[in-house]
Amino acid sequence: MLQTQKKQKFNFSLMKKTILIKSLIASFAIGLFGVDNSNDFISNDKNKSILLKPVSNLNDKQYDKFILGRSFFAIPWVEAPSATTARDGLGPLFNANTCISCHPSNGKGTLLIDNKSSRSLVVRLSIDSNNSIEHKMLLEKKSFIPEPNYGAQLALNAIHGIDFEGKVKIDFDELNVVFPDGEKQILLKPKYSLENLNYGPLFNGTNISYRIAPSLNGIGLIELISNEDILKNVDINDKNNDGISGRANWVYSNITKKQELGKYTWKASVAFLKEQIAGAASNDMGLTTTIFPDENCTSSQKACNEAPKPKDDIDLTDERLDAITYYLKHIKTYSAKQTKEYTEALEIFEQISCAKCHISSFETKEGFKISPFSDFLLHDMGEELSDGRTEFSANKNEWRTAPLWGLSLHEKINKEKPRLLHDGRARNFQEAILWHGGEAQKSKENYMNLPKEQREKLIKFLEEL
Repeated sequence: MLQTQKKQKFNFSLMKKTILIKSLIASFAIGLFGVDNSNDFISNDKNKSILLKPVSNLNDKQYDKFILGRSFFAIPWVEAPSATTARDGLGPLFNANTCISCHPSNGKGTLLIDNKSSRSLVVRLSIDSNNSIEHKMLLEKKSFIPEPNYGAQLALNAIHGIDFEGKVKIDFDELNVVFPDGEKQILLKPKYSLENLNYGPLFNGTNISYRIAPSLNGIGLIELISNEDILKNVDINDKNNDGISGRANWVYSNITKKQELGKYTWKASVAFLKEQIAGAASNDMGLTTTIFPDENCTSSQKACNEAPKPKDDIDLTDERLDAITYYLKHIKTYSAKQTKEYTEALEIFEQISCAKCHISSFETKEGFKISPFSDFLLHDMGEELSDGRTEFSANKNEWRTAPLWGLSLHEKINKEKPRLLHDGRARNFQEAILWHGGEAQKSKENYMNLPKEQREKLIKFLEEL
């Protein structure tokens, strides 16, 4: 009996050692030979066409879907009726006839073309709720009340025989800012206005928000960040007393028919990339989808409602919408190379607390790190940047932390520096920083108090992201 117990004990001990050795071998093998597939998705090659390239791991069938999505994204849509039935249904009211018009080479939109507002600048319209049942339902499902005559967004163009809705006029006032060391910076405060309003005056008290089309860099990788990783940075009551209290925007999704975590748009008011694309198709091009099946004509726009209809009830079918979504999820992402200069400037970025909102890296569900420089949460940016508009949980002063990666591609694509902030008022990163208020007030002051040499190093770092 005793010998049997000793033998069993010996066998159990041997088994544990065997398991331990195998585990160590497996761990070593993974560490030594494990495949990091981040290079399939991310490139440090800064060139004007990088965002047009597919990720590196597509098979033939996947590449065909990528190309199909790209065609519906880049080739112009036409008004109905047309022999080109795969791409008719434009309008009747629209801003642009292609997605690429607002996102040149899939990058950030421009503010001005020949000193006039470009199609990349959209005008979002809304009115305050009157607490009626109708308005409460709209707030629950849409997050805002559309302007009665013009709807959710001003249309700068229209198909033949239909009046466009209006045009944007851009003016600026100059504001002078003086640094503690005497450096001076002129800021441009926008005085955007609307003219040529063809459907009558706007509803009294209409909220008007001017927004420039963001870069699509990394847009597919955002969905690879888990909700848990985003939510762990929420600090509504500022428990750590750092003055920063990021909030999640919980939004209604027309796809899932329930509340979801918002990750897309300037106010994080959309949960899924597919839904964001469908919304842009509706607002910017007048294309219907199963997610947003209604034309973008208001009840008072008679000619718009009576315009010729395409053969199919839905302009952008699910198959085509899925293809566009697949395309944008599988374009290459640019991320700056982490050089010695990058690391040194990142330390300054962190030192003045910019990195508390512009978080430099996330681990994806695929197991590799990405560097979006955003926490995808809402922050109060102060009264000067308020657009007077609420969207679900986002208040008038609140904005989603804008991702910074890929902004350096703008100059490669458009041969000009990107206009920054939601309405494009900032001509460079220093101006953008100086407009920060609210939760970012302290970070702005920290920046202004840096020695000029460190300010320049930080700006150069931001320009390379």
